[in-house]
Amino acid sequence: MQQLLLDIRPPAQPELARFVAGRNVELMAQLRAMLDGSARERMVYVWGAPGSGKSYLLAAWAHACRARGLAVDASGLVAAPAVIADQVETWDAAQQHAGFAAFNRVREAGGLWLAAGTVAPADLPVMPELQTRLGWGLVFQLHGLNDTEKSAALAQHAENLGFRLEPQVADYLLNHTARDMQSLLRVLEALDRFSLETRRPITLPLLRQLLRT
Repeated sequence: MQQLLLDIRPPAQPELARFVAGRNVELMAQLRAMLDGSARERMVYVWGAPGSGKSYLLAAWAHACRARGLAVDASGLVAAPAVIADQVETWDAAQQHAGFAAFNRVREAGGLWLAAGTVAPADLPVMPELQTRLGWGLVFQLHGLNDTEKSAALAQHAENLGFRLEPQVADYLLNHTARDMQSLLRVLEALDRFSLETRRPITLPLLRQLLRT
């Protein structure tokens, strides 16, 4: 049981394959095109509300870049073949100037740039020159999944694991555990392992027992 609970913790490395696209299909297609070298535009800015999955997506994309042999700068402040710039709305003046310079160098070199913030480029509390640069490439709003989409994603993942997820179990997951999609998937996987270890079907009582332990 203790090992099952430990398995609920975040995996050591975010994975792009675990990010549920939902209404973000175009964004995911663009990020994959950047990875395989077929993208016409190589600079992308993503914005969305806190908890929408921006940081996980950026970390997963950075991991995918490294897996393809690309050096990655995850600060957004240093030019590299691939650069990740997260939470740009929090940058102070020095970071803004460094990020501005890094963006220009990466663009000139034909590198990859993926940045994220809570608002669209024009609304960022940063210097106007950086606002302009961040809006030069493609801009996507990251849409978080609603409960219906989360339930559907959980049901699909359960099917991939080899069982049918009852609606009441999905509802309990949404209402009594962390609501971000990655946490929900990890609990579902732990529930599947608990079911196999205890040789009991996946039901609401089984889920409650797992979460109480």
